[in-house]
Amino acid sequence: MPIKRDAAIVPSMSEVPGLDGLTIVVADDNPLSLRMAEETLAGFGARVRTAATTRDLLWTLARERAQVVLMSIGLVDEQCIEFIRHYKAASPDTLLYLLTEEDYDLVETSLDAVKAVVDDYVRKPLDVARFARMAATSLGRPRTPGTALTVVEPLVTQVKPYFLFRSQAMQRALANLQEIAASGQTVLVSGETGAGKEIVARVIHVMSPRAAGPFVPINCGAIPESLIEGELFGHEKGAFTGAHRTRKGKFESANNGTLFLDEIGDMPLNLQVRLLRVLEERKVYRVGGDAPVPINVRVIAATRVDLVKAVRDGLFREDLYYRLNVLRVHLPPLSERPEDISLLALHFLERAFAEMGRPAPYPVLSPETIYLLEHLPWKGNVRELRNVMTRVATFIPPDTRRIFPFHILPHLEEHSETPSVRAVTSGGDGIVIPAGTPLDQVESIMIKEALRETGGNRSKAAKLLGISLRTLRRKLATSPQLGQIDR
Repeated sequence: MPIKRDAAIVPSMSEVPGLDGLTIVVADDNPLSLRMAEETLAGFGARVRTAATTRDLLWTLARERAQVVLMSIGLVDEQCIEFIRHYKAASPDTLLYLLTEEDYDLVETSLDAVKAVVDDYVRKPLDVARFARMAATSLGRPRTPGTALTVVEPLVTQVKPYFLFRSQAMQRALANLQEIAASGQTVLVSGETGAGKEIVARVIHVMSPRAAGPFVPINCGAIPESLIEGELFGHEKGAFTGAHRTRKGKFESANNGTLFLDEIGDMPLNLQVRLLRVLEERKVYRVGGDAPVPINVRVIAATRVDLVKAVRDGLFREDLYYRLNVLRVHLPPLSERPEDISLLALHFLERAFAEMGRPAPYPVLSPETIYLLEHLPWKGNVRELRNVMTRVATFIPPDTRRIFPFHILPHLEEHSETPSVRAVTSGGDGIVIPAGTPLDQVESIMIKEALRETGGNRSKAAKLLGISLRTLRRKLATSPQLGQIDR
């Protein structure tokens, strides 16, 4: 499987929707890029006209009715944009895309007129398959199966006030939520920070027979070890200096309801013994007290760490692990459910605008912006996405109609990788891996691409990669980036 650098991507025709019958005008002052764009677009059914200068572009548009105009950002000037503005006024469905060789955060947008007419920005080299999908979607042509924004499955409707998703990964994760809620058993929720573990716990509570009772959360990792015992179990008057009155703990406060123990993996070992006893006996002993206090509480615990590993390392009690892990919900990270990202981003953006009192209609996300969002690592998961979209809504100019990648990039977390590292595209018999991609990521990309090409057949993928099946299995089992594939 060859690695292509700085070359146009040529996928198979079956992968490209909606180019047949389209007239596309391509304007680029780079002869090589212009020729490659013409050949690849024409090869997938489009009627292509080319222009090497702004004058040629205006001459062509004066004589052609184009559905799509694809021009290099270097050809943009006020005369050209003014012409296209009138052109689009007469033909509102015409799409204008600007080609750029720079990273999106370096794109110059000084001309206000450009913002009023451009539909999106496209990076060179042109990924024809992705560009065709982008244009087809914007023109209202049929989507490929499974890309509809609205999902009407019962599970999605049921949890809609709390979760927005359309991915198979989330449907699998939450498939048994109703049965879990009705059971009354202890639940262990696992997932990365920001994945939504507390929301799952709240959904289980409100769907359960205990919904009328209290939901009491406590973060076991946020309270000092010297205080967490009193927070959980309460204390009697005079139990220690400053204990001027009897105080109920979280267990008593959650009576007839649900206690949510967040980050249970951070609980000190000595308290794990007491917690196990409470779960077994359904009684608590306040600090400084001798009399047991009966409780009727359902416990839901959550963890971001691998508790099985913590048990092996002696950091978590094995008996407590099995007492908590009666029913299990594992939330996949946002990076493993890209289908949900645009849905969530739009929701957080509109919510932020509404909270700010900004009147509708709100700016929309361009297709390239959606592509960018779907290929960011999102190490902070849904919480990080929400924060980024809130920043965008706060700082975006009030006259903005469409949100482009350069609106997003300044508001990403500092730990986010640069877009050039992530902009890995594939198609046909080759893939593009930008210069500067770390070697371990290159290996992971190649393995994932080989598995995609072979439909998940590991024997064929190993042969394609030129390695043994045993070596492929070992890499799948040991690489953090490929761990989910091996499960």
